Amino acid sequence: MAIKKSKIYSELWKSCDELRGKMDASQYKDYILSILFVKYVSDKYEKLASAITIPKGGSFKDMVLLKGKNEIGEGINKIIAKLAEENGLKGIIDIADFNDPDKLGSGKTKVDALTNIISNFQNESLDFSKNGADGDDLLGDAYEYLMRNFATQSGKSKGQFYTPSEVSQVIAKVIGANDIKRKDRTVYDPTCGSGSLLLKVAYETPHGITIYGQENDNATRAMTVMNMWIHENEDADIRNDNTIYNPCFKEKDGTLKKFDLVVSNPPFSDKAWSNGIDPSHDKFERFDGYGIPPKKNGDYAFLLHVLKSLKSTGKGAIILPHGVLFRGNVEAEIRKNILKRGYIKGIIGLPPNLFYGTGIPASIIILDKENAQNRKGIFIIDASKGFVKDGNKNRLQARDIRKIVDAFTKHLEIPKFSRLVPLSEIADEKNDYNLNIPRYIDSQEEEIIQDIDGHLNGGIPKKDIDALEEYWKVCPNLRKLLFVHLRENYVALKIEKSEIKTTIFENSEFKEFLNKIKKSFQKWKQNIIPTLNEIKIGTNPKEMILLISEDILEKFSKLELVDKYSIYQKLMTYWDETMQDDVYLISLNGWNAATFSIEDSKGKTKGWDSELVPKNIVIQKYFAKQKIAIDELERKLEDIILQMQTIDEENQVEEDLFSEVRINEKISKKDLAKRIKEIKNDSEFFDELEILTKYQNLTEEEKKLKKEIKTSEEKLDEDVHKRYADLKESEIKKLIIQDKWLDSLNHFIDAELEQISYNLAGRIDELAERYDVSLSDLTNDVQVLAKNVDEHLKQMGFKW
Repeated sequence: MAIKKSKIYSELWKSCDELRGKMDASQYKDYILSILFVKYVSDKYEKLASAITIPKGGSFKDMVLLKGKNEIGEGINKIIAKLAEENGLKGIIDIADFNDPDKLGSGKTKVDALTNIISNFQNESLDFSKNGADGDDLLGDAYEYLMRNFATQSGKSKGQFYTPSEVSQVIAKVIGANDIKRKDRTVYDPTCGSGSLLLKVAYETPHGITIYGQENDNATRAMTVMNMWIHENEDADIRNDNTIYNPCFKEKDGTLKKFDLVVSNPPFSDKAWSNGIDPSHDKFERFDGYGIPPKKNGDYAFLLHVLKSLKSTGKGAIILPHGVLFRGNVEAEIRKNILKRGYIKGIIGLPPNLFYGTGIPASIIILDKENAQNRKGIFIIDASKGFVKDGNKNRLQARDIRKIVDAFTKHLEIPKFSRLVPLSEIADEKNDYNLNIPRYIDSQEEEIIQDIDGHLNGGIPKKDIDALEEYWKVCPNLRKLLFVHLRENYVALKIEKSEIKTTIFENSEFKEFLNKIKKSFQKWKQNIIPTLNEIKIGTNPKEMILLISEDILEKFSKLELVDKYSIYQKLMTYWDETMQDDVYLISLNGWNAATFSIEDSKGKTKGWDSELVPKNIVIQKYFAKQKIAIDELERKLEDIILQMQTIDEENQVEEDLFSEVRINEKISKKDLAKRIKEIKNDSEFFDELEILTKYQNLTEEEKKLKKEIKTSEEKLDEDVHKRYADLKESEIKKLIIQDKWLDSLNHFIDAELEQISYNLAGRIDELAERYDVSLSDLTNDVQVLAKNVDEHLKQMGFKW
């Protein structure tokens, strides 16, 4: 059976179940990652000459031999120690103690847990010798998946080792990593955590880059080194020490080493940043000319370290809390001095609750020394509203990443989102070098104001209709169909409220607009079909989705009312949920419609299916008539069952005619037949006999239909299975590309068009409802009703 990429993730996380509950995620990650590393290098390098040597007695196969043995914990320690010793990885892969009874328990408890972990890693999906398309970082993605989950479960104080992948992607793109053309160019992260930021930068560089990193926590540094090896960056130089107290990368003269790119996600507002140093006499001169950061807040200490570590042509980015943008006192002075030098190229305000160590919103400060002298403004983005909920955290979606990167790299000024702010505006008397984002970008949604005149005298305010201008540009005559002039600055609905949707949906201009969008989608489909047809063993899935996603953005970029990033997100969501797994399967096994057996919990076969070509698609394509016939039989069966339920319920209202045949609230068919036989010739029970006989006839029909359905389903299943064996590659391609992928995406586009339609209809319906009844109408109604009440009271003889 072929293995899906998502299956690799779930199998890896399943291994963690053995340790979850025994210790915190911040601890059990060290155990899982150590075994993952041994499994990876054993699978990939055991038979190859490479940078890593697998010594005798130091492989995953040696771990397998320990399953079920009392000495399994000690044995794993020895295996990992041999591998570490041979490859200079001591203190990296051998941090976890697999014989620790305090963490793993003792006796059978420990043996079972470790045996089960090893068994999970023996799963076919975790055979890294074959799982990997050419040029695609399959295990690297899996490692990233584990990092994210470990960070999620590690809690507020222990999840800071991981920078969310989505934020790392943004940083790698906005600092121009793709402009690095030589491997000898350098990237440095002074607070590298698990290394995710460094690796995202490396991934963006077309020819690679030389990696340097420093991490204060030794266990986290070990995680980083393994991460580098798994991502095939074995030459990365990752050191362990406190970056502010003792930066590890220095020139021969003792000054800080300078890098082409520097990225950092330091601990926010570190209160102990100055431990061990005298900031006023910093030998690395990081604070000279700027000011000394507050003793109890290290945000600017890390920012100034990043600046000092950049070459004169260097570019970088650092993630810091929003406070660095506007806090006063010495931080205001430091900020002013940095701005005057022109080192800040841009600021990106992020949503709250993205990071695992804190829930506060943060910002990315983009630095650029090369163009500092000529800088006239700072490009500011307020991306605080672009996210999706993901468990108890927020997460940037593909659309959010793309919109941020497009806006920043192309300097797109988007209302309520981004603008290039002149330095003169930032430095003026009003702002005084305060970088608080709301000063420069008003991202608040416009409040819908109640119109008092409209409520008093009736009519929909013309300004509210004018606000829908983007619709009227597309459908100029639709406005005339919907509204009529009432009085100055007010209009009335020209049709009944119930006709709003129909009038919009049936409007020729609106139909033409929707058709234009559909044509753009059709054009995109025709463009990408050749690309999809060319997918084969060794295809790089990431390059493929990049190509077709770029194309969909281009096709929808010039259409009114359509958010191209929304369309882009629909494609990327489908990619994550379905298409990605399919492309990975094809890149590993080709266009193979092989089937597999489905087993129940006891290992008994209960059916079959195909990973790449699900049964339902083949049925819909080649066996539609048989499926329709079965559906019709099932509809008849449902009708029979409903009739039986109705007869039963109707005869429980007064006298229960089924009382003689009901056992535990269910009608016994055996007792039913017996009862009918007993009263068959007795006229006294005529009514009962009639009802029971009718019910019995229905049970016979039910039995007959169930048998017919079962026979038909078995025949369909047999025919479908035979058809799989005859499927040609050209047929498989058409089934997957047209009937699975593109048909699904077509449904998503239709849903988007429907939403556009309902947005307009809903807004007009809301306005019509709001101003439907004026105050004068209400007053008149009250007077009429009061008069009617008075007359009724007088007729009843009441006087007042």
